[in-house]
Amino acid sequence: MKNSTLIKGTAAIAVGAALLLGGGGTLANWNAEATAAPGTIVSGDLNVAKTAAGVWKDRTGATIDITTYKVVPGDKLTFTQDLTVTLVGDKMAANVATTGITATNGFTPANVSVSGPALTLGGTAVANPLKATGSAQTVTATITFEFLSSTAGRADTSVSYNFNNVAFQLTQVTQPGLS
Repeated sequence: MKNSTLIKGTAAIAVGAALLLGGGGTLANWNAEATAAPGTIVSGDLNVAKTAAGVWKDRTGATIDITTYKVVPGDKLTFTQDLTVTLVGDKMAANVATTGITATNGFTPANVSVSGPALTLGGTAVANPLKATGSAQTVTATITFEFLSSTAGRADTSVSYNFNNVAFQLTQVTQPGLS
């Protein structure tokens, strides 16, 4: 009899535990799964490189050797540099600018004008910001140095303007949809 009581007690405990845990039902539940293939995220590219040495020209368009050329009031010199610009990205745009150009750099500010870069693409003038094309493109950047004809007396004789530290910089600009 003892075994019968022990078996009945154990069975009662088991039934009570089952009712507490499952409320009298099963512990199963429904679930389903669907797979997706959202794809791969790939970043774009932004790069600038010079393709060859730039060229200096005088006001008439004649090529000059800047290492030996001496400017005089009224001279206007242009430096033209071809740049390989890579802009890849759905919302990619960038500005081309120069660094290392200062207003005077040895000359009296009222006697010189330095501007640039003016940009062309395939001979056609373009403005910043440049837009992505999906591949590299050749952009020509032109910097202009003018020793103004209004320079009086002996102002700015034997002075120099150092272009040795000029760099062309490509900087991404924010487009709509970017923060």
